[in-house]
Amino acid sequence: MENAALALTGIGLLALICQWVAWQLRVPAILPLLITGIVVGPVTGVLEPDAVLGELLFPLVSLAVAVILFEGALTLDFRELRGHGRTVSRLVTWGALITALIAIAAAHLILGLSWEMASVLGALLVVTGPTVVLPMLQTLRAREHVSQILRWEGILIDPIGAIGAVLVYEFVSLGLSNGAAAHTLISFAQTAVIGFGLGTAGGYLWGSVLRHYWLPQRLHSFGTLMIMLTLFTLSNQLFHESGLLTVTVMGVWMANMRGVPTQPILEFKETLSILLISGLFILLAARLSLEQLGLLSWEAWVFLAILVWVARPLAVWLCTWGSSLNWREKALLAWLSPRGIVAAAVASLFAIRLEALEVPGAELLVPITFLVIISTVVVQSLFSRPLARLLKVNAPRASGFLVIGANPVARALGSALQEAGFAVRLCDHNWDAIQEARMANLPIYYGNPLSEHASQHLGLAGLGHLLPLSPYRELNNLAALHFEHILGHGKVFRLAVESSRSARRHHQQALAHLPLLFDGNTTFTRLSSLISQGAAVRHAKISDSFDIDDYRRIHRDRLLTLFTLSTSGRIRIATADKPLTPKAGDTLISLIFPDSPEF
Repeated sequence: MENAALALTGIGLLALICQWVAWQLRVPAILPLLITGIVVGPVTGVLEPDAVLGELLFPLVSLAVAVILFEGALTLDFRELRGHGRTVSRLVTWGALITALIAIAAAHLILGLSWEMASVLGALLVVTGPTVVLPMLQTLRAREHVSQILRWEGILIDPIGAIGAVLVYEFVSLGLSNGAAAHTLISFAQTAVIGFGLGTAGGYLWGSVLRHYWLPQRLHSFGTLMIMLTLFTLSNQLFHESGLLTVTVMGVWMANMRGVPTQPILEFKETLSILLISGLFILLAARLSLEQLGLLSWEAWVFLAILVWVARPLAVWLCTWGSSLNWREKALLAWLSPRGIVAAAVASLFAIRLEALEVPGAELLVPITFLVIISTVVVQSLFSRPLARLLKVNAPRASGFLVIGANPVARALGSALQEAGFAVRLCDHNWDAIQEARMANLPIYYGNPLSEHASQHLGLAGLGHLLPLSPYRELNNLAALHFEHILGHGKVFRLAVESSRSARRHHQQALAHLPLLFDGNTTFTRLSSLISQGAAVRHAKISDSFDIDDYRRIHRDRLLTLFTLSTSGRIRIATADKPLTPKAGDTLISLIFPDSPEF
């Protein structure tokens, strides 16, 4: 027991280090996690998961994969699939099918796997997933429509590919254990009936519980987790290995059921998913043996080449036929298809089950999958940005603004920036404020901008600056620190604060390197008070005969300079260290104070 506790604690610490390394290097977390697992497992022998966990290993992996699949399915809103064009719809349906068929044929003809095992492997390797695609897109900076296609493909292929992989596995595993084709079809029909029936019933009934708040809201996330795991276990008891299909169907049903508050559940799953995924992949990679790694002969590398250089380009070419994409954009789409977390988790689970059935070729499932994951993530992370530059599909320098908050202050400054021709997106978890921003025709994101959901759905294309204009100081601070890592130094700003000396000192220490907005003394409270009493944002053209001093005299110095816009379209933001000195031809954007003695 002590050894198990020590091993699990060590896995947790290693997982934390891997997540930090991934954040620093801006690479998908799966890469350092898998490499660490291989180092502590087959390379050094420090960790032996089967010896540490024994008979608990398979149930723990099964439950973890169930949570991962349910979470992925819970994000599959069919309205989003319909709303992102024929190219995305084709890629996640026909494109996935084309990739799977080519992978199946290559696995059978090159790796020598039976058609059954080749089908399982081929179905697994269609899944990319947002956890590997989105970190690449943040550094890639491709044209917005290309990034949107890749982003939505990664989000939608996750649950769709998982459903396909589970169905193929169920059919193949039943055929391998039953032998007779008729018996296999009957067993598969039983699995489908139980999986779809129990998943649909569970999704509808539990969705109704959440929708009508028959359970306290603080228990929604915990209750959903436990009901999902209960249905998973019950489904497996009714028919072996039908639980994965059940929880996937349940998640999809709840995601598309009107009025179900899934957002808090998705936020809860983020911490749980990080914990499960991080620990799971170190464990699974550590289970690899040197003998399994030795099975990666030249045939495995040929299979990888066919998957990357034949299957993906062919799928992209066919799915983009007749679209407005040019050949350069299609080439980038064909290049970027890293495999992700769902493929690794589900492959490991399937391998454990198939090896227990003594199925020939089952020992190749995990090493081949890990080879594809590590190779695609490493190579595509390194070369995607140079390739985008070579193909000339880079996006122009991002000059838009991500605004934290959708309150009157954020709306006033956001509208002024949008009027000046800059892309703007306001983020807030206050629904009333978001509705006001939407009515003002301002692009919005409803939710926590620091959440995993935001990393998938917020969309930073065209946004190169961050303005923290929320009334919540801690949210402003955390957002500034978070997005500075993504947007870069000098692109993220901070507001002055008015609080106790200790709080101000802590604020300055944590964010002292960030530029201080406007005159250095303007707090959110002051901005909010000014706007509530009638202050308004105004544009003024500066010329040789009308400079900023003339503008100040007209308004009796009752203004706060915010931005200047040059004739070339470049924007400068007023900061305490760099006050604005507009030149002739520049447009000055200022907050004009109300005509009141108080100001």
